[in-house]
Amino acid sequence: MGVFTKIRKNDREEIRVMRNDFKGHDMINVRVFYDAGGEMKPGKQGIAFKAELLSDVLWALNEALQMPPECGGTP
Repeated sequence: MGVFTKIRKNDREEIRVMRNDFKGHDMINVRVFYDAGGEMKPGKQGIAFKAELLSDVLWALNEALQMPPECGGTP
C-alpha cells in the first residue's frame, strides 16, 4: 500500500492518503490511523473509492471549500 501523504489530525491520529490495488481495482484510500502504543494502525474512519473517480471527488471537495460557512464551507 503506497502512502502518498500523512496529515496530522491530532496528537494520536493522522490521515493517510494511499493508492493501492484491491482485487484488481486501482483504489484511493483516505483513512484515519491511530497510535496503538507506538504503532500506527488503521481505524474505521475513512473512505476508499476507485481511482477513476478521483477527479470527481476532488471537484466535490473544491466545491465544498467554496461554500459559505453557514452551508458548511470555510470562513
